[in-house]
Amino acid sequence: MTVQIAPRPPAIDVANLAERLVAGDRAALARAITLVESRREDHRLAARQLLQILMPRTGGSIRLGVTGVPGVGKSTTIDALGSNLTQAGHKVAVLAVDPSSTRTGGSILGDKTRMARLAIDPNAFVRPSPSAGTLGGVAAKTRETTLLCEAAGFDVVIVETVGVGQSETTVADLTDFFLVLMLPGAGDELQGIKKGIIEMADMIAVNKADGDGLKRARAAAAEYLAALHILAPASKVWSPPVVTISGLANTGLDKMWENVLDHRRKLDAAGELQAKRRAQEVRWMWTLVEERMHARLRRDPAVRERVPQIEGAVRAGELTATVAAEEICELAGLG
Repeated sequence: MTVQIAPRPPAIDVANLAERLVAGDRAALARAITLVESRREDHRLAARQLLQILMPRTGGSIRLGVTGVPGVGKSTTIDALGSNLTQAGHKVAVLAVDPSSTRTGGSILGDKTRMARLAIDPNAFVRPSPSAGTLGGVAAKTRETTLLCEAAGFDVVIVETVGVGQSETTVADLTDFFLVLMLPGAGDELQGIKKGIIEMADMIAVNKADGDGLKRARAAAAEYLAALHILAPASKVWSPPVVTISGLANTGLDKMWENVLDHRRKLDAAGELQAKRRAQEVRWMWTLVEERMHARLRRDPAVRERVPQIEGAVRAGELTATVAAEEICELAGLG
C-alpha cells in the first residue's frame, strides 16, 4: 500500500509579493494582509520580511480612526466620506474591525454590505477584520495592515472600531486623527460617553443632523463643545472642534474633512505629528513584546502540562489568581 504524503505548501516569494503589491495588485494586497494575520510561524517570518521590504513606502497616508456607539452611523458616514474622497482623487482604504463570533472567531457585522459604494469603488479597499477579542475592538494586525495599504498607494486609511464600550485607546494609538461620532437627542448628551473618549477625541461629530434631528444635533453639539472646553487639549496647536453632520444625507462631511486636513497641517508644522507616530511605534513595540511572551508561555511544555491543574484550582477557589500567575511565570522561567 502506497502512503500518500501531502505536498508541502510552496514557499512564499516575498519579493514578488511586495513588487505586485506596490504595483497596485489588489489580490497581492489581500494576500499580504492574510499573511500578516496568520498565526503560522512560517507566515509570521514571511510577513516580517515583507514589511521590512515595504517600510520605505509607508507612512504617507492620513490615518483616521472613527469610533462611536453602535447605531451612530459609522459605516454610513465612512461610506459617504470615502466616496467623496475617491471622487476628489484620493485612494481610500477602510479597515473595518468587526466584533468576533465567540464560536468561530469570524466577523459578525459584514462591513462590505454596509459600505455599498466603497465596496465597488475601484479607488477604495474595504477590509472587514474580526477583532478576536482584542482590546478596543481593534484587530491585532491592524497596524501592519495599515502599513501594507500605504505601500499599495492608499493615501487615506480609515480604521473603524467596534464601538461597544471597550477601551478605544488602541485605535487612538494607530491613527493620526481620532474622530468620535455621537448621536443627537439621546437624553443627557454627556451620559454614556466616557470622559476618556472625550480626552482622546481630535474632533466630535454629531451625526444624523438632518430633518427633525437637526435642532437636537445642534443642541448636542453645543453641550459637547462646553464639555471639551473644561478639558486640557492633548496638543498645543489643536483644540478639538465639534461639528454636525449627516452621513446619510452627505452633509457637513466636507467641513469635517477640512478639519482633519487642518489638524494634519498644524501638527506637522509643529513637529507633533512625527513625534506622535514615533511614540506610537514605541508603544506598539512593547505590545508585540507582550504578545510574544504570552505566546511563549502557551507553547512552553511545562506550562501546558501544569496549566489545567492550576486553572482548576483557581476555579475551585483553592488558589488565588495572584499565586497562580506567579507559578505559571516561574514554570516558564519568567518569575
